[in-house]
Amino acid sequence: MNIEQVIASIRDVPDFPKPGILFKDITTAMKDAEVLHFIADQLYDYYKDKGITKVVGVESRGFVLGSILAYKLNAGFVLLRKPGKLPAETYRVEYDLEYGSDALEIHKDAIDEKDIVLLHDDLLATGGSAGAALKLLDMFHPASVFVSFLIELEFLNGRPRLEGAKDIHSLIQF
Repeated sequence: MNIEQVIASIRDVPDFPKPGILFKDITTAMKDAEVLHFIADQLYDYYKDKGITKVVGVESRGFVLGSILAYKLNAGFVLLRKPGKLPAETYRVEYDLEYGSDALEIHKDAIDEKDIVLLHDDLLATGGSAGAALKLLDMFHPASVFVSFLIELEFLNGRPRLEGAKDIHSLIQF
């Protein structure tokens, strides 16, 4: 298994969720056990010596690899959810997407100042959701924040919106 095989397992869906968007569908990669293991192992190898204490997954596809990474890193797992999905008191940040706007929420007791956080999402495009996630995490003043993506769409230049991250890593770049 190699990165080229992972790339080949990702399906392109034109005009989703709206005309003009070429959606990178990772469900075709995730359903293949060998591909899923390879991706998880590659991401784990990158972060295994960084002292991660909490992995934060962005709804919803960030939950899949985020929870796997939390398990492998012996870290806690925290959910970043769409509005109204978390049962206790939350912080909320609104943001713009390449095809609309949205918001994310996190429980107010999810992170503490001693935590070394790994923020994980499936894809970095314009940096809207990841930038909002970093703003939420900044409210906790964690020791440091690493940012991880399975895919980065480099031509959309999302990295500049991720100020404050200690390190930004994407396994695959398009």
